[in-house]
Amino acid sequence: MESHEGDLQLIRERIKTLPSKADRWKGHSDMPFYLYQGFWYKPFVLENIMWQQDHFVAHPSDIVLATPHKGGTTWLNALAFAIVTRDRFNSSTSPLLTSLSHDCVRNLALPSLREVPKTPLLGAFHTPYVSLPKSILASGCKIVYMCREPKDLFVSQWYFLQSLSKEQVSLEEAIALFCEDASPFGTYWDHVLGYWKASLQRPNEVLFLKYEDMKRSTMDQVKKLAEFMGYPFSPEEETEGKVKNVVDFCSFDNLRNLEVNKTGFVEVTEELKVSNNLFYRRGEVGDWENHLTREMQERIDRITEERFTSWGLTYDIAT
Repeated sequence: MESHEGDLQLIRERIKTLPSKADRWKGHSDMPFYLYQGFWYKPFVLENIMWQQDHFVAHPSDIVLATPHKGGTTWLNALAFAIVTRDRFNSSTSPLLTSLSHDCVRNLALPSLREVPKTPLLGAFHTPYVSLPKSILASGCKIVYMCREPKDLFVSQWYFLQSLSKEQVSLEEAIALFCEDASPFGTYWDHVLGYWKASLQRPNEVLFLKYEDMKRSTMDQVKKLAEFMGYPFSPEEETEGKVKNVVDFCSFDNLRNLEVNKTGFVEVTEELKVSNNLFYRRGEVGDWENHLTREMQERIDRITEERFTSWGLTYDIAT
């Protein structure tokens, strides 16, 4: 792979000039956050975003999947990959049987994947819309975004971070950080709104999905996803049960029980390794009710309504 050390060094120098603040997630890392284009990032995350902005070249045939962290990334990746490759693989031969969905769908933010990818591409970002490489927006390629109700996303994110931290962060502390936009994975509400607004402005290029809709009506949502990506199911395929085959194969329980998703790890950086089983916890809608107090729930709901309602984006928020 071609070396880009010179470019990376320049990027690292740029990062040092940005506004910074301490990371208040105990034991998560000694690295500070840096402010860039309205979002606070860890330096290793920002480094890759900047590199992609400088080097990534998108093509009209590309498909980019985007999610906030713990917003259904693993499931969306698996569904998209199974849809796009259904003429080549089935439930007995799919690479998803032996590889993480993060590996089957190219993770465009990993340091090990800084080489210029081949096209057509099926790739994934956690990157906010405002920080996507300009070539993605200019190319007219398809962007699929899936978000998740913030209380469930928060609980899932909290469990994930607890597993990586040397010191535990209480639920009360974590809620405060999440609501103050001090999460290690960026500002949830701004992240969602960026893609929501884009989907209103460019509906032929940006598809906005909700995790909860995908859970409630998976068959319909999978057909919608396939149509948007340019891989629609034919009437014959529907009759043959191919939509159901994709849905069943990519179900949370089926993927979670595969050996590849129970063992091994992903090397995010030299210092940070994430166990594969951490990508599968519960995947349920409404799990927040088992963790959050009434006060916590109301705090997140209040912010959500304040930030989303004026843009026509709503959730069925329990009271």
